[in-house]
Amino acid sequence: MLETPRLMLREWRDADVDAWAAMGADPRVMEHFPALHDRTQSEASAARFRSGLERDGYGWWPIEVKGGAAFAGVIVLQAIPFESHFTPAIEVGWWLAHEHWGRGYATEGARAALDFAFNELQRPEVVAMTTPVNVRSQRVMQRLGMTRDPRDDFEHPNVREGHPLRTHVLFRLKRPVDG
Repeated sequence: MLETPRLMLREWRDADVDAWAAMGADPRVMEHFPALHDRTQSEASAARFRSGLERDGYGWWPIEVKGGAAFAGVIVLQAIPFESHFTPAIEVGWWLAHEHWGRGYATEGARAALDFAFNELQRPEVVAMTTPVNVRSQRVMQRLGMTRDPRDDFEHPNVREGHPLRTHVLFRLKRPVDG
C-alpha cells in the first residue's frame, strides 16, 4: 500500500469490481482505448490485477480517496506487456472514474508510484504512454516531469492496424540523481 496526503493506493477488494466495471463501460473513461469493456472482461482483469499486486507488491493499485470515495480508479506500475523499441521497461499509468477527473489524483498517485519505482525497485527509468489526442494524460506526464521525444512514438502492437488509436506517444522519466 502507498499513501499520499489525499490518497491510499491499496489492495483490491471484492467491492471494487462494480466500480471498476462501471469505469470500463463508461465511454468517457474509455475514449482513448479501442473498445469498452464488458462485465466479464472487467471481472477477469480485476482478478488478474489483484493477484499480480499480491504477488509482486506493485501493479494496478486501486485509488481510495481519504475521507471520500472507496474506489476512484487505479494507478498502474507495471512491466510493459509487449515488445517495442523501448522495452523492457516499466510503465506508470492511471485510470480514473470520470467524476474524479480534474482533482489532481492522477498526478498525486502517479508520483507515489514513481517514488516506489525509483526508491524501492531501483528502476533507472519509468515510461508512460498514451494516444496523441489524449492531451489530459500528456499534461499529467508533463506535470510529473516526464519528457517526450517524438522519435520514441510508436504503433501499439495490441491495437489493430488501421485503428485511429494505434499510434502512441511515449514519455520518459529518469531516476533522480541523489545529491
